[in-house]
Amino acid sequence: MEILKTAIDWAKAELFSTPFFILFGLVFLLASLGFWQLGKTEIARAYIIPTLIAGVLLLTIGIGLFYTNKTRIKEFEIAYNKDASTFIESELQRAESTLKEYKTIVFKAIPLIIATCAIAIIFLDKPIWRASLITTIAMLTVILLVDETAHSRIKNYKNQLEIVKE
Repeated sequence: MEILKTAIDWAKAELFSTPFFILFGLVFLLASLGFWQLGKTEIARAYIIPTLIAGVLLLTIGIGLFYTNKTRIKEFEIAYNKDASTFIESELQRAESTLKEYKTIVFKAIPLIIATCAIAIIFLDKPIWRASLITTIAMLTVILLVDETAHSRIKNYKNQLEIVKE
């Protein structure tokens, strides 16, 4: 029963974390609105579409993760009461899979994309390209920051699942 509480606590912590995607999505949308209303220069006008797209993407990520984790809390109790050992095994597999995704996507691909965008800024001098690259760097930095905390939480959760399994 202790592992059920741990699983629910993990999901609730994720529910606290995912609204940061929503918050930053709203910040990007407000920035887009600000550039649209107040932007007088070519570079300021170039930020309208990239920040709008980044805002929508972050909102989509945040809302999707929030909904997924909200429903997961209810499913945890049902799955645990049905068969505790199967629940622990499936959660271990899910945690391991998620950690592999973090290792590949969050800690390799995202920094590589950020570095590529930073280098491309040097060579591309059109305002729309620079605005797009800078916005991409900002959005990926937000994802990296939020996912770093999520990574440490799921790593701890997986360790607790392994202790219970033994």
